[in-house]
Amino acid sequence: MQAVLLDLDGTLADSRPGIEASMRFMLAELGHDPMVAGDITWAVGPPIAWSISTLLAKYGDTRAEDGIRIYRARYSEVGLYDCAPFPGVPEMLAALHATGRPLCLATSKRRDFAERVVDYLGFAKMIPTVYGALPGGGLDDKKDMVRALMRAQGYDPDGTVMVGDRLHDIEAAKANNLRSIGVLWGYGGREELQRVGADTLAETPADVVRLV
Repeated sequence: MQAVLLDLDGTLADSRPGIEASMRFMLAELGHDPMVAGDITWAVGPPIAWSISTLLAKYGDTRAEDGIRIYRARYSEVGLYDCAPFPGVPEMLAALHATGRPLCLATSKRRDFAERVVDYLGFAKMIPTVYGALPGGGLDDKKDMVRALMRAQGYDPDGTVMVGDRLHDIEAAKANNLRSIGVLWGYGGREELQRVGADTLAETPADVVRLV
């Protein structure tokens, strides 16, 4: 089967409001001024352990595990629902679904959180298969997670494509011999996607349908 693997944050959904608010809440709970961090768009999309460790390092704080615990509790309760599809994404998914190719979510977000977001956005029927980091730890590296889903689902690397907005998506595709489409409406940007060698770039969701 030739599938379409889809990133979530920054590709399908603008999740930044909920993620950013949860991170700033975490900083405040650990006794830091959350506004000192400045713009934290860079922290949206990568594996959460890396984002929080890097963010706390700016304060000289090594309590990453505490930060992750506080962040996830807040995000699960409130931040998860502070998101919306990017314009054109519902139509993109409908068109991709109509091709008959399997659509599979491949996100760095924790898998149970991702399933809730997909359901909340109304995408569950078009994206029935969701992969992400494991709740108890594991598959935090996107390259490993994509490798696991390809093996479990039996997708054919020849013809399967990874669609995402950050360098982690492109690196995961390359590590698993998949074609990659970098999307320019997300959080990574053209320079980041070109630097890591995205096979092609999509200006709009409609471009993704054409490129797939």
